[in-house]
Amino acid sequence: MSDDVWILGITMTKFGKRPDEDTIDLAAEAVHAALADGGVTMADMGILAAGNLMGGAGGIGQALQKQVGQTGIPVYNVANACATGATALRTAIMAIKAGECDYGLAVGVEKLSGVGLLAGGSRAADRDEWTPHGRYGAVAGVDGRIGTETMPGVFAQVGMEYGHKYGGTSFELFARISEKNHSHSTLNPLAAYSKKMSLDEIMNDIMIAYPNTRPMCSANCDGAAAAVVVSDAKLKTLSLEQQRRAVKVSASVLTTDPWQEACQILPDVNTLTRNAAKQAYEAAGIGPEDLDLVELHDCFATAELVHYDNLMLCEEGGAVDLFESGATWRDGSMPVNVSGGLESKGHPISATGIANIWEVCHHLRGEAGPRQIENAKVGLAHVIGLGSACGVHILERAA
Repeated sequence: MSDDVWILGITMTKFGKRPDEDTIDLAAEAVHAALADGGVTMADMGILAAGNLMGGAGGIGQALQKQVGQTGIPVYNVANACATGATALRTAIMAIKAGECDYGLAVGVEKLSGVGLLAGGSRAADRDEWTPHGRYGAVAGVDGRIGTETMPGVFAQVGMEYGHKYGGTSFELFARISEKNHSHSTLNPLAAYSKKMSLDEIMNDIMIAYPNTRPMCSANCDGAAAAVVVSDAKLKTLSLEQQRRAVKVSASVLTTDPWQEACQILPDVNTLTRNAAKQAYEAAGIGPEDLDLVELHDCFATAELVHYDNLMLCEEGGAVDLFESGATWRDGSMPVNVSGGLESKGHPISATGIANIWEVCHHLRGEAGPRQIENAKVGLAHVIGLGSACGVHILERAA
């Protein structure tokens, strides 16, 4: 078994409206750029893991091969909600750790611009009287009864629940988190929106689900991201420049919900994230205090606040104090979402997991330009998808 796995090449496309490219075009763009970034070719790859949710059923990976190179390698088509990209990368990492190959390729891609509100799955007929039936037994649909299954509503509830439990939250506080991320986005040319927004603009925009207005929600857009991973033994045979730019994967963790009575009804985004973070810190042999930057899944401004706590960037219940201290700004002690986050960078679902990792790698390599976190050595990338799945990766700069 291979002990260490390294990210050799990684890229994300420009996120936004890409009307002239289809899903395969976007994925191929990311793959070619990641291979070039790593100084390798498709012929070197031993596995392809391809993530896509909205492009129809079946073999996105096989269709992609026809555009980037059909070499007969195993292809895994991955779908795991918003954790799809991180799951694809973990699939390639596991193949290398198992000793099946020296190189792996992961890609996530989505065409989402113009799709409107992302809600739950297909809905059965809804009547005034409800008869228990099906796999959920005596549990009726929750939407409109005890909450909602639409993403803005779920994460609005998550943020409000945190405030009720620990105090200190307000509409303005959540808006200030969004203000931070939109400010960060001005330094990211690949973000869907690179526009600074004032607190007044954010608070007075269209209310989507209180306390999240439109700028406090992740942006549906088109985009792709891809990564090439390599075994430690193979990396040692490559050029000194490839070794210098390689980023060590110190932890790659994927979790789902443990059984809890409450989360059979409404999603619990906290427990599986905290479990993933604990496992990741243990695997990497570090603590949250060792992190130089974090890219977390701010699908909504409310989500960013609760994940400060879930990722243990603060003591339990201390997320408001952490934000109020200024720590999570780019020039703070714990920079969070220097890319602009999903609220600005955009959220092409299957690409997000790898795109978050790309941002961290960019800083660890010292290649982030004007938004560079100086002397960054260790970073964490986090995604969560309702359903539920949470991916956490801890990455370290090459010695």
